[in-house]
Amino acid sequence: MSEQHRPIVIRRRRRAHVAHHGGAWKIALADFMTALMALFLVLWIISTASPAELQGLAEYFRTPLKVALADGDRNSSSTSAIPGGGADPAHSDGEQARIDLRRQTLPAEERQRFINLRRRIEQAIQADPQLRELRDQMRFQMTPEGLRIQLVDTDQRPMFRLGSDRVAPYMRHLLRTMAPLLNDMPNPLSISGHTDSLRYSSGDSGYSNWELSSDRANASRRELVAGGLDSEKLLRVTGMGDRVPVPDSNPGDPVNRRITLVVLTRQAVERLRAASRPGDLSDAPQPVRE
Repeated sequence: MSEQHRPIVIRRRRRAHVAHHGGAWKIALADFMTALMALFLVLWIISTASPAELQGLAEYFRTPLKVALADGDRNSSSTSAIPGGGADPAHSDGEQARIDLRRQTLPAEERQRFINLRRRIEQAIQADPQLRELRDQMRFQMTPEGLRIQLVDTDQRPMFRLGSDRVAPYMRHLLRTMAPLLNDMPNPLSISGHTDSLRYSSGDSGYSNWELSSDRANASRRELVAGGLDSEKLLRVTGMGDRVPVPDSNPGDPVNRRITLVVLTRQAVERLRAASRPGDLSDAPQPVRE
C-alpha cells in the first residue's frame, strides 16, 4: 500500500476526571460564620445593656437549668429518688442553706443604689492616678446583707504595717476617697477586720490576731470618719481574727489580711439590731422570798 492511501490514525488522550470531594468544607465554613455572627451580636447586645439588665442576666445564668425550665423551684425539679417528698440521704443542710441564701434577692431600688455606688467608687479610683494601682485589691460582691466591699492585702502593697494597725498612706487615701461616697448612701455600714493565720509567739494569751483585726477595723473606721463619713452610719465594727478565710485560699495567704465594708440593707440592719436587742426582763426568773 502506498503512503498516499495509508489511513490516518488520530490518537486523543483521555483526560482523567478528578473525583469530586463534596462540599463538606462549605457547610463547616457556613456554621463557623454563623456562630461568629451570633457571638458578635451577643457582644453588641451586652455592650448596650444597662447595669440593671446585666445584673439580671447574670442572675438568670446562675439559675439551674432544671429550675428555670420548671419556672421555679418545684417538687418536680427534685433529684431525690425517694417518693412522697421524704428525706433525701444525699441532702446537705449546709448546702441547702447556701442555695436558699443565694436565692434571696434584693429590692430593685436598693440593688440599683448599690450598683450606682460601686460605679462611683470605681470611677473615683480610675480618676486618681495614685489609686489606680489599688483596683486589683478591691472586690465588690452583692450579697443578701448588702454591697460587700473587700480591701485585700498583697505582699507588694500591704494596707497596714506588719503586725500593726498603722495604716499605709495609699490605704488612708483610698478610705478617705470612699468616705464621701459611702456617706451619700442612706444605708448603715459594717466594718470587719481579718488577718491571716500567722500567729503571735504568745499565742492567744496576749496580743493576738483578735486584737490586731479589731484594731485594724477601728483604724479604718477612723480614716473613714476623717474623710467625711458620718459616724452615726456605723452599726458594727468587729475583728474576726483569722477565723473567716477567703474561700479556696490558703489561711496564710496575704489575701486573708483584709478589711470588709458592708453597706447594709434595711433587712440586714433589722436582723443585727434584733440579735443585739436585750430580752424581755419580765420573763427572767424572780427570786423566791421565804
